[in-house]
Amino acid sequence: MTQDPFVTHRSLLFTVAYEMLGSAADAEDVLQESWLRWADVDRAQVGDPRSYLVRTVTRQALNRLRTLSRSREDYVGEWLPEPLLTSPDVAEDVELAESVSIAVLTVLETLAPTERAVFVLREVFEMPYGEIAEAVGKSAVTVRQIARRAREHVAARRPRMEVSRSEQQAVVERFLAALRTGQLQELLDVMAPDVILIADGGGFAAAAPTPVHGADLVAKLLTRAGRAAFRTTTVWLNGAPAGRIESDGRHAAVSLVVDDGRVTRIYATANPQKLTRLEEPAELLR
Repeated sequence: MTQDPFVTHRSLLFTVAYEMLGSAADAEDVLQESWLRWADVDRAQVGDPRSYLVRTVTRQALNRLRTLSRSREDYVGEWLPEPLLTSPDVAEDVELAESVSIAVLTVLETLAPTERAVFVLREVFEMPYGEIAEAVGKSAVTVRQIARRAREHVAARRPRMEVSRSEQQAVVERFLAALRTGQLQELLDVMAPDVILIADGGGFAAAAPTPVHGADLVAKLLTRAGRAAFRTTTVWLNGAPAGRIESDGRHAAVSLVVDDGRVTRIYATANPQKLTRLEEPAELLR
């Protein structure tokens, strides 16, 4: 018996929705809505189920994204994407791993909904402009223009991310070790002078309400926060080595951007509602 195309392509469809929304919970809702629509389709009229399903998920994700854009304006403090536990295999596809990184997903939040959809479908999934046009309800000419603007927008804002997995893991482990010891100088040594810390507590956990700039301020903040002692674990999050932290019964997921052997960005997610996908690895495909 042939497997249903939706089941066959479910990991791909989840990845599309997650990259558009930055939220696994919302991505799952979009897949449920898309499945209900797929169930009513005359399959004999669908020539390419994969493309059809990607278009369907894109439309549903766009609807959800427009709604979320309004609600995220009222979010308490900084909003970060929901971190996902991933297997090291995701990093084998370098472009996919970078596109699902917390750093890039955070930049994608600065795009308008249609710009984000076009960028994801073109730059990550390499869909033809004609198919993207059908998915977002624009002409192919307009989609090309949107894609160019979105590429320029993202390129101007994404942090430099050109390190090997081994270097990333080594720096992550140095950073986590410095947190455990609480030694200010060790933290200063592993961070770039212009490091930026962005923390997301969502009003449910203590977090800096705005980005913290500079190694001195970031190190002092982290050493104060760790007075109850940090327990740390190195894990793979969003396609890269990262950390899980526990302190005084509170949990956080920490993703780092590394450049030239030092941490340049720290993304710390402490909102418990965003820490529910850290037990089983997510299957991400393109």
